[in-house]
Amino acid sequence: MAQRVLISGSVAYDTIMVFDGHFKDHILPDKVHMLNVSFLAPSLKREFGGCAANIAYNLAQLGGTPAVLAAVGRDGADYVQRLSALGIDTSAILQDDEQYTAQAFITTDLDDNQITAFHPGAMASAHRVGVPGGSAAWGIVAPNGKAAMLRHAREFAERRIPWIFDPGQAMPLFDGGELRELVDLADAVTVNDYECQLLADKTGWDAQAIASRVRALVVTRGAEGSTVHAHGAVHSVAPVAVQAAVDPTGCGDAYRGGLLYGLAHGMGWVDAARLGSVLGAMKIEHSGPQNHRFDRATVAERFEQAYRSCVW
Repeated sequence: MAQRVLISGSVAYDTIMVFDGHFKDHILPDKVHMLNVSFLAPSLKREFGGCAANIAYNLAQLGGTPAVLAAVGRDGADYVQRLSALGIDTSAILQDDEQYTAQAFITTDLDDNQITAFHPGAMASAHRVGVPGGSAAWGIVAPNGKAAMLRHAREFAERRIPWIFDPGQAMPLFDGGELRELVDLADAVTVNDYECQLLADKTGWDAQAIASRVRALVVTRGAEGSTVHAHGAVHSVAPVAVQAAVDPTGCGDAYRGGLLYGLAHGMGWVDAARLGSVLGAMKIEHSGPQNHRFDRATVAERFEQAYRSCVW
């Protein structure tokens, strides 16, 4: 199991509704102090989501060995069963019957504006899950309950399992001192360009200073590709061409799945980031974070088209 990847993060449901109109036509600027609005949403779909589950979903399709460290609620049994059927190790997923599984309720209007409410639910119990025994090639601490992120980060470091700190939308949970501790414990940091600036603001360390404390700092930049700070140099990773940009939800997690697979199988930072870019491009061509399917041959073809080299 030397290539096993331990993934600490959320397992969640995304309930997505579409309002057949424009929010701006129903929110009066002079009445926002007493807001009381209702939007009829005839379109509704429920997607499987959550950072840990999304990362594991992509890793498993590449033939990797992901194990998820997370918590679900009383309504999460079917989700866990689905992950297990995909070849994902779910033995470290706790079911808290006192809570519901974490879920986001997202309403989108015709201008693609979004109003989102997020219920953390059982995610707050994820700190009850410890890092499992056995060997692991890499770990990642992605957005999860704060206590879980701190516990898993410290346990990865104590066990000398190389791991990536991926603060994402959980960044506001931590103060500057906590973020500095997590960066110093980590072997690598992955953020998007906005999160990189936020991390710099909260820690007082710019990107160069953060990169000097870890083996690599990986910054994703959407359609502009990504940047890898490693070995004292900055490497630009070109984006992968997409057939149609359908839905960006889960693209960052797909990228991390490819990155982790590459690292767990001995690739260098740049090639691992390129593999992440291929998976991000394949994900954006589909709606939802876990509806894209691919095989290794397709990945190899897209990789060679983008980077003129072989990935396997």
